[in-house]
Amino acid sequence: MANGLKIYTTGNVLVGNSPTFSLTLIRGLPGSGKSTLAQQICPARDAVHLEADMFMVDAAGKYVFDRRKLKDVHARCEQECADHLRHGRSVVVSNTFSQIWEMQPYIDMTARWTIPLQIIECHGNFANIHDVPDDRITAMQDRWETLPQILLRR
Repeated sequence: MANGLKIYTTGNVLVGNSPTFSLTLIRGLPGSGKSTLAQQICPARDAVHLEADMFMVDAAGKYVFDRRKLKDVHARCEQECADHLRHGRSVVVSNTFSQIWEMQPYIDMTARWTIPLQIIECHGNFANIHDVPDDRITAMQDRWETLPQILLRR
């Protein structure tokens, strides 16, 4: 694990008639560097950056967490990802993804459309930009699931 990152690449190598676009999922606890990494790699890949937190903003553009909106903002993130992939754009999604089922809709997209998938785990320890309380971070850490071998061999 270099620089607090674990990188897993699954799916097909880009050859022949393979798509020239891909999906990258960045997972990690709050404050691990997910958003920062996504912002760094998107320009190099000409990729769209999405995360559920982008849809938790008020009219002034300020982040406002509302637990009641979690299901809707994640559905919107998935839908926007699918729309961009359907139009041939690479996408980087940075969310906590502490459990495999949270990544599954994205994994299914790559399987359905034969799009290469990369999963990056961030393990940095920085200040979290959304002031997530320590007890919530501990709860996320306690339910963290490692990637199954079957996914790594895809």
